[in-house]
Amino acid sequence: MRFGFIVLSALFYSIADGISESNRYVSKEKKSLQASIAAGKEIYQEFCMTCHLANGKGSETVPPLAGSDWLQTKRKESIHAVKFGQTGPIKVNGINYNNTMPPMGLTDEEVADVMNYVMHSWGNKQKMQVTEGEVAGVKK
Repeated sequence: MRFGFIVLSALFYSIADGISESNRYVSKEKKSLQASIAAGKEIYQEFCMTCHLANGKGSETVPPLAGSDWLQTKRKESIHAVKFGQTGPIKVNGINYNNTMPPMGLTDEEVADVMNYVMHSWGNKQKMQVTEGEVAGVKK
């Protein structure tokens, strides 16, 4: 009889774990824009600010994120750059840049969060929130 109880308990906890895993995934997709931006600000400060600066204006060799036409018109390419790094020439706000941004090793959720922060800071405006699922769909 005790064996049956142990088996049923294990089955119950396996099912409960599966439900909580499922709920965690759904909650990531349903994260509010404000929560994503707040998390993204922390990620930006840790990984991006050194090169792109606190004001997002970049430098002579690092393209700006503030008011960036490339960021606003090349959404998939922007996500790809944050997820996998960026090498080679790009043109931002009429200025050519040719530098290397290494991949930061961020999760898809972290990429989505930092993209939402950047896309809603320094005058940037996006209509659609970047989601973890959208980031996952961007392949190397």
